Amino acid sequence: MLHPVPTLKETPSQTAGPYVHIGLTPNFADIKGVYEADPGSTMLTPDTKGERITIAGRIFDGAGALVNDALVELWQADGDGSYVAPMGPNSNSAPAFTGWGRQPTNAEGVFTFETIKPGPVPGPDGKPMAPHVNLWIVARGINIGLQTRLYFEDEAEANAGDFVLNKIMDPRRRLTLIARKEPGEVPRYVLDIHLQGDKETVFFDM
Repeated sequence: MLHPVPTLKETPSQTAGPYVHIGLTPNFADIKGVYEADPGSTMLTPDTKGERITIAGRIFDGAGALVNDALVELWQADGDGSYVAPMGPNSNSAPAFTGWGRQPTNAEGVFTFETIKPGPVPGPDGKPMAPHVNLWIVARGINIGLQTRLYFEDEAEANAGDFVLNKIMDPRRRLTLIARKEPGEVPRYVLDIHLQGDKETVFFDM
């Protein structure tokens, strides 16, 4: 006679820290010999097409203090609006651009990606969404990674019609996802991310 299988309870989530940098970006943490280069540290190749840009930002906790032990992953389409996903309907099967990056925050709580401006991709309604990148954030004290997006200040018309931005009921909260542009030889888009508080960034339940 078989014994009944007890119902198993879900294991509680565990905070990502305090070893986020050691585990995911060992070279940044000055631990050598694990990877030649930390995964996701470079998104571009010499053959990457598209407008070079820099995406940067700071991460603040609920008390307004900079979070210097966080990690940010970025996923985006290329300049033509294609993702690196060989089986995807809108895929880039021979990528000169990885479309994925991973960067730690430094001692000042700053993260930086060297990438390209993404093209528009289709939204759930079939219409093009505004150019954007997807961000995933983990840090000490965060049990489940936070999902959000970064949109571009100079895409105001596209942003106004974006499917996801328009799902955010309060237009003031949409501004927490819009990166300001700092002109330069390589344009720099800056978005500060607030984990909690009055300026809390909009995060998505994925």
